[in-house]
Amino acid sequence: MNISDTSAPTTPQGLSTAQAAQALLRYGRNQVDTESAWGTLRLLARQFSSPLVLILVVGAVISLGLRQWVDAVIILLIVCGSALIGLAQESRAESVIRDLRSQLAPTARAIRDGLPVTVDARELVPGDVVMLAAGTRVPADGIVLQSIDCLVEEASLTGESFPVAKQPAPDAATLTHDSANTPPDDPRSHLLFLGTSVRSGLAVMQVCATGRRTLYGETAARLALQSPPTAFERGLSDFGGLLLRVMLIMVIFVLAVNHALGRPVVESLLFAVALAVGLSPELLPAIVSVTLAQGAQRMARRGTLVRRLQAIENLGGIDVLCTDKTGTLTEGRVALQSAFDVDGHTDARVLQLGWTNASLQAGIDNPLDAAICEAGRERGLTHHTQYRIAEMPYDFARRRLSIVVGEEADPSHHRLITKGAVDAVLQVCTRVRVASGEVELDAPLRTRIEADCAQRGLEGSRLLAVATAVRAAQPHWGPQDETQLVLEGFLAFLDPPRADAAASMQGLRASGVRIVLITGDNRWVAANLARCVELDTQQLLCGPDMVAMDDAALAQRVLHTDVFAQIDPLQKARIVNALQRQGHTVGFLGDGINDVAAL
Repeated sequence: MNISDTSAPTTPQGLSTAQAAQALLRYGRNQVDTESAWGTLRLLARQFSSPLVLILVVGAVISLGLRQWVDAVIILLIVCGSALIGLAQESRAESVIRDLRSQLAPTARAIRDGLPVTVDARELVPGDVVMLAAGTRVPADGIVLQSIDCLVEEASLTGESFPVAKQPAPDAATLTHDSANTPPDDPRSHLLFLGTSVRSGLAVMQVCATGRRTLYGETAARLALQSPPTAFERGLSDFGGLLLRVMLIMVIFVLAVNHALGRPVVESLLFAVALAVGLSPELLPAIVSVTLAQGAQRMARRGTLVRRLQAIENLGGIDVLCTDKTGTLTEGRVALQSAFDVDGHTDARVLQLGWTNASLQAGIDNPLDAAICEAGRERGLTHHTQYRIAEMPYDFARRRLSIVVGEEADPSHHRLITKGAVDAVLQVCTRVRVASGEVELDAPLRTRIEADCAQRGLEGSRLLAVATAVRAAQPHWGPQDETQLVLEGFLAFLDPPRADAAASMQGLRASGVRIVLITGDNRWVAANLARCVELDTQQLLCGPDMVAMDDAALAQRVLHTDVFAQIDPLQKARIVNALQRQGHTVGFLGDGINDVAAL
């Protein structure tokens, strides 16, 4: 939808109270899930969807028609009891979810009538101007009008653990935002999405889509429509169909035999119905409901909420578990992996310099600096006799952050410590520190360093370069002093695997569950994590290679492949479907909208 289509013009002053009220009537409340008065009735109707229950209901109706009151009452009591047990459990789960939502009570800082006010996030409308700060959740889909070092975590959409930098749109009045056609990993850095959160910095956003019109809302709506029956439900349905066919054959056979023997029609029909009711397992639905309800209660005591009782049996029947990587097998956060020199050797000096820069900077917090400081605390690093002189804060143009420190032993000189994006730091370096000392950063050496960094990037590491310079003390420092630096080395960051991931995988394998890793990351990142959790990487399959495979070829390949890399959301669904066609009960672990198709 185009911003110009909103109920009010796009201005930094936002909407008036009257304009917001008009837009609220037009677009509705900004919420993905809406409460329905028919919710309880739908839950009750679902309890009667099982073929076994329907057979008993038909049997009870026939018994009533034939005035077999006792049989009819007994059957109906059993059916109603079973339905009420299921309804009570699922209603309890829905009630817990409603309570959790009400406790969230999200608010947003919007500009109304030219003044910043706190409003209920559900009252936001297209055209609203919203102010965002570090730690706040993005309340709707929109376009960035202003930003100051704004980093947004989009892991819930893309699965990517590193935050994404957001910058103002070049011309907000001409931009369009179509949730259905704009992927969450769109390279345009001016879009914000509902469900993400601001990691650091500040931003002002123009709301352009709310509620079910957002990317999150449309995806949730598609997921709600796709509710395939579980393996347990399919088994009950098959059993009910078989039972129904046996009953029909039995009734027809009995009526035919009685008719041949000249028996009265009514008596023959009563006898046939009695046989049919006798074949019906009247207590089976009740036994199933009671058993599943007990399982749901046991899981609730362990902190797991079960919304549909039939899902419990499916969980127990899983023999293949497909899992995403980021945030599922990994921590979903940034951690410092190593500090090394230009030759790739571990270098404590590089870590010390990087930690000094990160710990003394007074700018806006960011996850990379936090990871460096945490690593420094673990290693007991200190500033010794160093003290802070000046700071050149990070900005998106320079992509560097510099700290100037002094030494008590030599107050006549200051040390400039710069860290930032590899290419941005290399631009201001003229020399490189190696084991033998400093050497000139000539073209061949620069090419080798850039190639090494590119290879580490392919392997999943995110790099920051560290450079220094020792200069005579001066009263004023600025970005113009970031010249002729000495490249010291690099800091590498990764999303580390969860501490209990390997043990969990072993426990699942011991229970007869095969583990399959499916990730959008490249093959090197996927293989590295797979080895950490003891998965076989010999038959690793990449998404581009899947494109040429038909469903039959893929169905054979999935039987022997434990790791899939560079997989897009639709390919995840293909893998799950291929496993299901082989007769497996498949589970999927994922934490992002990019996993919805597979879920």
